[in-house]
Amino acid sequence: MATRISFADYQPAKNIMTFLLGPATVALAIPLYKNRQTFFRNLVPAGVGLLAGSLGTMIAAALIARAFKFTPELVSSIAIKSATVPIAVEIAKIVQGNPTLTAVLVVITGASFGPWLMDRLAITDPISRGLALGTISHGQGTAQAATESELSGAIAGVAMGLGAVCTSLAAPWIVPLLA
Repeated sequence: MATRISFADYQPAKNIMTFLLGPATVALAIPLYKNRQTFFRNLVPAGVGLLAGSLGTMIAAALIARAFKFTPELVSSIAIKSATVPIAVEIAKIVQGNPTLTAVLVVITGASFGPWLMDRLAITDPISRGLALGTISHGQGTAQAATESELSGAIAGVAMGLGAVCTSLAAPWIVPLLA
């Protein structure tokens, strides 16, 4: 609004970004294919970690927000901050959160604090880092994981998708209980 750019003027740029998502998705699949043996060897512990990370992050974020006596809308927005932005925005609508605030929280928490915290905790294993960044983050976190190593990026890509599915299925049931 401040720049007076209409939605119609913005549409061509959006179309280009949407078109580029296809090749970006394929680019995430190539490292996964190359590292498939490592991926399948770690499938069970990674699956448990993904489930624990998705649900644990949602519950912990909501409980912390409640401890600060935030409004139910804010608690709901914070609780779902660990899914990829497009999915988190849609979940926010379902759980009476604020989609705009949720989008901002997704971007800030995943890409900004994830790598920093893992560095401080001396977590260096590429599978662990990729799983954590993909589970609690989104495209930016997955891109960060990909810059760290091919394996980390591949794991983050899978974790990003599966974490979003887990959050999508669990949030409508869990968040209303916590907000």
